[in-house]
Amino acid sequence: MSATGNIDEGFYSRQLYVLGHEAMQRMATASVLIAGQRGLGVEIAKNVILSGVKSVTVQDEGLTEWTDLSSQFFLKESDLSQNRATCSLKQLSALNPHVQVSAHTGPVDEHLLLQHQVVVLTDSSLDDQKRFGEFCHSHCIKLIVADTKGLCGQLFCDFGEEFEVLDENGEIPTSAMVQSITKGNPGVVFCTDEHHGFIDGTKVSFFEVQGMTELNGIGPIEITVRNPYSFSIGDTSAFSEYESGGIVTEVKESCILHFKPLSEALSDYELLNMNDFVKTTRHKTLHLAFQALHGFVKKEQRLPRVRSQSDADVLLDMVREMNAVTRLEKLDEVAVRNLSYTARGDLAPINAFIGGLAAQEVIKACSGKFTPLRQWLYFDALECLSEGESEVAETSFSAKCTRYDGQVAVFGSAFQEKLKKQKYFLVGAGAIGCELLKNFALMGLGAGGEGQITVTDMDFIERSNLNRQFLFRSQDIGKPKSEVAAKAVRDMNPRMNITAHQNRLDPDSEGVYGYDFFKGLDGVAAALDNVEARVYLDGRCVQHQKPMLEGGTLGSKGHTLVVVPHLTESYGPDNSSSKDEIPLCTLKNFPHRIEHTLQWARDQFEGLFKKTPENVNLFLRDEGFVKRTLDHNDAEASEVLGDVWSSLRDMKVEDNLLHCFPANEVTSSGLPFWSGSKRCPHPLIFNPDNTTHMEYVVAAANLYGHIYGIEGTRDGASIARILDKVQVPSFTPSSSVTIHANDTELEESRERGRDDAEDARLEELKGKLASLKSSDMRMYPIDFEKDDDSNFHMDFIVAASNLRAENYDIAAADRHQSKRIAGRIIPAIATTTAAVAGLMCLELYKLVQGLQNIRSYRTTYINLAVQYFVMTQPNKPRQFQVAGQNYTLWDDFLVEGRRGNQQEMTLGELIQYIKEKYNLSICSLFYGAAAIYSGQVERLQLSVSDVVRKVSKADIPPHKKMLELTPMFEEEEDDCDSVVFIRYLLL
Repeated sequence: MSATGNIDEGFYSRQLYVLGHEAMQRMATASVLIAGQRGLGVEIAKNVILSGVKSVTVQDEGLTEWTDLSSQFFLKESDLSQNRATCSLKQLSALNPHVQVSAHTGPVDEHLLLQHQVVVLTDSSLDDQKRFGEFCHSHCIKLIVADTKGLCGQLFCDFGEEFEVLDENGEIPTSAMVQSITKGNPGVVFCTDEHHGFIDGTKVSFFEVQGMTELNGIGPIEITVRNPYSFSIGDTSAFSEYESGGIVTEVKESCILHFKPLSEALSDYELLNMNDFVKTTRHKTLHLAFQALHGFVKKEQRLPRVRSQSDADVLLDMVREMNAVTRLEKLDEVAVRNLSYTARGDLAPINAFIGGLAAQEVIKACSGKFTPLRQWLYFDALECLSEGESEVAETSFSAKCTRYDGQVAVFGSAFQEKLKKQKYFLVGAGAIGCELLKNFALMGLGAGGEGQITVTDMDFIERSNLNRQFLFRSQDIGKPKSEVAAKAVRDMNPRMNITAHQNRLDPDSEGVYGYDFFKGLDGVAAALDNVEARVYLDGRCVQHQKPMLEGGTLGSKGHTLVVVPHLTESYGPDNSSSKDEIPLCTLKNFPHRIEHTLQWARDQFEGLFKKTPENVNLFLRDEGFVKRTLDHNDAEASEVLGDVWSSLRDMKVEDNLLHCFPANEVTSSGLPFWSGSKRCPHPLIFNPDNTTHMEYVVAAANLYGHIYGIEGTRDGASIARILDKVQVPSFTPSSSVTIHANDTELEESRERGRDDAEDARLEELKGKLASLKSSDMRMYPIDFEKDDDSNFHMDFIVAASNLRAENYDIAAADRHQSKRIAGRIIPAIATTTAAVAGLMCLELYKLVQGLQNIRSYRTTYINLAVQYFVMTQPNKPRQFQVAGQNYTLWDDFLVEGRRGNQQEMTLGELIQYIKEKYNLSICSLFYGAAAIYSGQVERLQLSVSDVVRKVSKADIPPHKKMLELTPMFEEEEDDCDSVVFIRYLLL
């Protein structure tokens, strides 16, 4: 936030799509106190500072200890015995230039509390929580209490007697197009062929209804859903007859929530939120156990000793005594003992998760956006502990004055050595990648002599990254993400062995990430932003039998998945469908949402300023371009060559949509053609005094100038003077007509004479182009870039989209909204990213330990906007049968093509080997799409690799040490839909 109160959209770009301008304006007035700067406190502070509040005060009276270094990422060994808040201040301040950050090294008192609107207590006593809780509640100060002990975490919120939630979930209001509305009690609204998406009880408003105009402008109406295409709205019997049109939109209303102070909420078990429903008993027990732990510390002036049976007995007795009053049906006594054993532990992943949640509650308290936690939440990952670990000698868990003492207190020194030796591959150094690397450094993953982290990311740092990719600073803009991130975590932990690459992970990089590379790994972490890359990486992990950690975020939502060879299912193939794609006929002729006009504008940009210049350059330098183009169908060839001709000579815009379908057109059934989702367009008359009109002309002129190598200008006045001298055509709805599947009249009219016209057009274009070709001519294609506001790209998109929207009477979109839709921007926020990375690293603990009980692992889905958590056991891999034998995706037929100095196996020998070892008869064999064997006897004497080269007509790269062959067997069932691959080693 700037000094003038304007939001820095370049910095907060992705977060704005989560919170919105109004919420962020409210946050910019809030002062936040975060008490305690151990690992949890600094995690919360980092996320809150990145979010963009007015000011943050970090408080801590304590001095840095060895234990802090296992999770406090802004402390170094040189900070030992120095104040934690003071030592962290410089790096916290560097996170966000718009936030004032200060350190307070004295105690928390009432005077300090009164200077802040939101207070977060970490590492605090129960007595302080109660005392400060009463004070904050009576003075309308929002209070958040966060605590972690070992593998357990606690969160509490009190936002006062009355707290207004302005937007409960942050979702974009649902809208639908009206098809018809009946008169009756109740009246029924039928929507067009798209699902309306409403739920029972939703309140809606109507706009643009013709006929039954009484609905327009009526206050929000509560609906009752009948089916996906209709809902009822109450009594419409006295209204006018419905004629046509109409949009129905969800109306969001604020609500008031009431909170109890902490001292009262302690005894109210109705306020406990469950996040893992198989742990209901455990989390009720933990509510008592955390209180008992405070009592233990008050009495003994220390936490329970690590792995101390006697201290665990004392804590359990205290919990039993409390339960004599509370009367829980069942106590999870094992959880109490494990809490006692590990309470001195301080783990980065647990702090990342609880810290992400706590910081999200701060954002809610400051902004009124999203539904706050009401009021307690407990979390544990005790399944990370190995079975029988409690019997290990206490000395294995004792502090040794190393940076990993907080982690050794939970898992022991032997496990720490195992962590150091891990070799992991991290794909992606963006938001999740930065958080994972931070956790890896704190955990010591790959920080030993044999250990190694390899991170690859092909992207460079942009200013919009700084708000959530916290390892980067403004001076890093333009530098490779992977290199900067690697350096940042080496600063956190100088013992990190980390190598940074800038490769895209795809088949082209298999020379780097081949058989030897994957075989040398212990596991893979995916921090990717697209499904295609995840699917590819998952396939490589299955192929090489490696575990994979996967996570992703979408605004306040997140998910994690752990893939364990032979134990769980994999990420799997891309099952996303094309149902969300906009039909071409809608884009070209019948838009009715702003998404349609924005996609149309993107298509215009790609066609005019990228594809056409690329085709021109191909024509100019490639003698065979015209001939190859003519090999396509005549219409396509005419379009491509026409684009080349028009770019080299002139451009002509022609519109015939309204000529084919006038405003009063009716269908063969007598219904209006322009009805339902089809809006009748109208042309616009150019007006130089209209801002949008001029923005379009200025942007388009500059972009056209760029592709011809002409320097542009932002001087709108000079462009307006030029326009006075020329005749500017009207902005028409469409420059071409695409056939709608149901518009048979248009189809028939277009078919007549098409072939003759196309042939004549092609001959004309070939002649014209032949006279223009010159060796010194070239054009400069433009790649769309959404985040550079100086390049006219978004200027063109916004103006073109809004002009087309005006053509069709669609509400225009501002630049911010247009950038999100046209740029396909994924909304993102630091809190969700931190929480997801924490959950992924908890699964990493389990992988490193080699846990083989599937019940120990978790697949998670979270939505921090509404405190929604689903944590479930991963699915087992699906079994299928081949010739009566059970297999899963993890099974293969591994064959060594060469053994020692022997010659490579022939195809016949491979077939015989599979027959003898697996009792399966190969009837056909494929390498990719190439059928390398389907009974050809002459190929049986050739080596397998020679057959592959011969049939695929391509050489096998030297780095390719394993061929994945797809067999089909004579014994295979006809309905078998899965494959067991032959993985053939060329070693």
